[in-house]
Amino acid sequence: MNSKKKKSILQKLKEDEHYYGTYGKQFLSNSDISTLLNNPLQLGKPSTPNPNFLMGGYFHTAILEPEKLASFKIVESTSRNTKQYKEISGGEMCLLQSEADNINLMTDKLMANDICKDLILGSEEFERVEFEMPEIKEIEGVMWKGKADIINHEEKLVIDLKTTGDIDRFQWSAKKFNYDSQAYIYRELFGYEMLFIAIDKKTHQIGMFDCSPKFYESGKEKVIKAIEVYDLFYKTDDFDPAQYFINKTL
Repeated sequence: MNSKKKKSILQKLKEDEHYYGTYGKQFLSNSDISTLLNNPLQLGKPSTPNPNFLMGGYFHTAILEPEKLASFKIVESTSRNTKQYKEISGGEMCLLQSEADNINLMTDKLMANDICKDLILGSEEFERVEFEMPEIKEIEGVMWKGKADIINHEEKLVIDLKTTGDIDRFQWSAKKFNYDSQAYIYRELFGYEMLFIAIDKKTHQIGMFDCSPKFYESGKEKVIKAIEVYDLFYKTDDFDPAQYFINKTL
């Protein structure tokens, strides 16, 4: 791929509607890993709206693109089962006011930490950071995409912001939610080491998690396995998906 074509693609992928929409589906991404490893027939199909994803999106936006917060619909309701919520939401997945308030507190807590703030915004001397930057690259024979929350060029880090229900178990949940494959893919895409900055949704405790060689290797193994499944299901002409079944020993 020549540099002019790649530049045009990346410019388009900066827009969420293209990155997450039909245009972006020409590339695999870390969000496809779970689907390929667990239910490959669902690849490319719309996912069910999830409050945790919505809250995560609001958290990212509050820190990285606060000017876009107005695009989130927030409902003053105690739950999503009330008549008031259903009337105001109109069938959409909306944030509850209590959720938005908690995320605002989390944002303030994170940005009050000097080290976190410098990593996210850059030090006063350099300020060499970029937000929401897409990248594409061939990895293990397949084209992948990724969008970095933060690229800190001074520290040579790709930084990803996470919320967690229990920061003491983050090292376990990082494997469960495929942060290891994300770390491997993003290191390949952007050429920097990966750092996760996480904050506990209940206690607001902050954690910084760098990635070990073992963590990257675990992610690489998932990527290779996912590509094998992808090639079988979507690149093999004589493969019949109707013959697919799960075979495990109990």
